[in-house]
Amino acid sequence: MAFTLYSLLQAGLLIVNAVAVLHEERFLRHVGWGSDQGIGGFGEEPGIKAQLTNLIRSVRTVMRVPLIAVNSVTIVLLLLFG
Repeated sequence: MAFTLYSLLQAGLLIVNAVAVLHEERFLRHVGWGSDQGIGGFGEEPGIKAQLTNLIRSVRTVMRVPLIAVNSVTIVLLLLFG
């Protein structure tokens, strides 16, 4: 298997899929990354944990419909070209 741009895009798609399926109550809260864990004060910079939690929540919200289309195209390409 050669390292190509297509394999790099597939790896990125798998990572985005993995982030999109993380469930907050089932997984993230047990790890300590729930939505109520990273509450800071007014005017404070959010920590890395709060930023990652917001990124995960944003990916789940925004990328739900586009991921269906991109996954479908990837599956069709794999079926056609192996």
